[in-house]
Amino acid sequence: MNDKQSVALAAAKHVKNGMLVGLGTGSTANYFIAELARRQREEALKITTVASSVTSAIYAHSLQLPSIAIEQLSTIDLYVDGADEYTSDRCLLKGRGSDLVKEKLLAQAANTFIAVAEASKRVDYLGQKFAIPIEVMPNAWQLAKRSLEALGGVGDLRPNTNKDGLWVTSHGSLVLDMQFESRQDAVALNQAINNVPGVVEHGIFCGLCDALLIAENGKVSEHWA
Repeated sequence: MNDKQSVALAAAKHVKNGMLVGLGTGSTANYFIAELARRQREEALKITTVASSVTSAIYAHSLQLPSIAIEQLSTIDLYVDGADEYTSDRCLLKGRGSDLVKEKLLAQAANTFIAVAEASKRVDYLGQKFAIPIEVMPNAWQLAKRSLEALGGVGDLRPNTNKDGLWVTSHGSLVLDMQFESRQDAVALNQAINNVPGVVEHGIFCGLCDALLIAENGKVSEHWA
C-alpha cells in the first residue's frame, strides 16, 4: 500500500452513516472514493456524495455511490481532498487540476474539511514548488495579470495538455500560473489575490482546513486545528 492509499483510507475512517460527503479530485481522492464504495458494499455504509469535479463525479457514479449536485446543497458534513503543497499552519496550495471554484465552495461549506497529503508535499511557504493557479475571466485575463504582476507575480496563461491552446476550466475560465516572492505571507497573498478584479478563484486555501492527515512511509499522522 502506497502513502496516497494509506492516507486516503485513514480519512475514510472519519466517514459515518448518514453523512453528506464532498469528494475531492486527484489520485489520492480516487483512493478515498474507492474506499467509500467498498464500505458501502461490505459494511452497508449509507452516505450521499457531492463531487468537486466532473472526473470525480463520473468515478463515484461508476462505483454506484449515491450523489447529488452541488446546486442542491448549502452545507455538507465532511469534505476530503488532497493538496499540492501544505505548510505547518495547515495552509494549502491546490488546483493543479484547476477545479478551484467547486473545491473551495465545498471546503467552505463543510462542517469538517480534512486535507490529505504525503509528507513530501510539505513546504516552508506556498508556491515553493509550484506556481499558484489563479482562475480568471477570459475577457479580463490581461488586466488581471497586470494587477497580479503589481503584487510581485510572474507567470502566464496555462497551456492545455497538448500545448496547442489554452487550459480552460469547467467554468470556461482561463488559468494564470503565477509565482510570487519567496516566503510571502500566505494569508496576506490570499487576500490580495481575492481583491484583484477579474479573478474568479485561486489555489490558496488558508483557514479552511480542520485537519491535515499526512502519510510517510506507510504511517499516517493526524493534525487537527
